[in-house]
This record gives sequence, structure tokens and C-alpha cells, in this order.
Amino acid sequence: MIRVQKEDFDVAAEMSRLTEGRHNVGGVTAFVGLVRDMGGEDKIKAMTLEHYPGMTEKKLSEIEMEARKRWPIEDVLIIHRIGRLEPGERIVLVLTASSHRKAAIESCQFLIDWLKTDAPFWKLEETTEGENWVKARDSDNDATRRWDKN
Repeated sequence: MIRVQKEDFDVAAEMSRLTEGRHNVGGVTAFVGLVRDMGGEDKIKAMTLEHYPGMTEKKLSEIEMEARKRWPIEDVLIIHRIGRLEPGERIVLVLTASSHRKAAIESCQFLIDWLKTDAPFWKLEETTEGENWVKARDSDNDATRRWDKN
């Protein structure tokens, strides 16, 4: 399941919903991304996330389907927030549930890496020095490349 929303989320409640009544799930991996207060040298006051409705959800669905092809996943939840967020606020939640821990862990890592580089979100940082759009980092692209199929 994929949700793009302005509202915050409750990690424990989302995990309970994902696993309720599912006795075939042996492991759940969770990643919660938070807004940091530093962007390079500048102190971040807030970050505004924008997206293109429809295109964003489609791309997130494609990334989820690729994870489902690669690992025996029972279920997936991706929540990505949009709008203006301040440091310390939750920005993203990725939950993967599988019968086995290795599949849950690896698929969650895969989704996180691809979300960082391939999901169509635009991030505008408000810093003490002004506003700037967040650019892709080489380290994020390197993390994604490790999942390339040969």
C-alpha cells in the first residue's frame, strides 16, 4: 500500500494494521525517515516537499512491484509526507513484512534506496541562509546502483 499525505502517521498503529491476523509473517522491518536540522553547512528551519499527484504514486507502485518480484514479501506499506515539515518531524515510513527476516530487511533497504533516488519528490530547504532545492547526492545514487541486476 502506498500513501502520499500531509498528515503525520503513527508507526505502531501502521505496523499493527499491516500485521493484524497475519500469522505467516515472521518479520517486519521498519524505516522511519525524519527531517534533519542540518543541510551541509546550513541549519535547516523547515523543508517543503512537493510532488506531482498521480505520477508520484505510479512511480512508488513500480518500485514496490519490483521489490515484490525480488523478495517473498507478504505486504508493504510506504507512506511519504508532503508539505512543510520541520526538523524532527517524520517524513517517510517504509514497512516490509515477510515470512523470513532476511527478505523483510533486504526489501526494506531496497525500497528506501530507490525512494531516495527515483521517487518524484522535490524538496525545498529553508535554511538560515535562504532557500535551496535539495540536489541528488552521489552516495544515494551509489546505494541504488548496488541493486542493479546484472
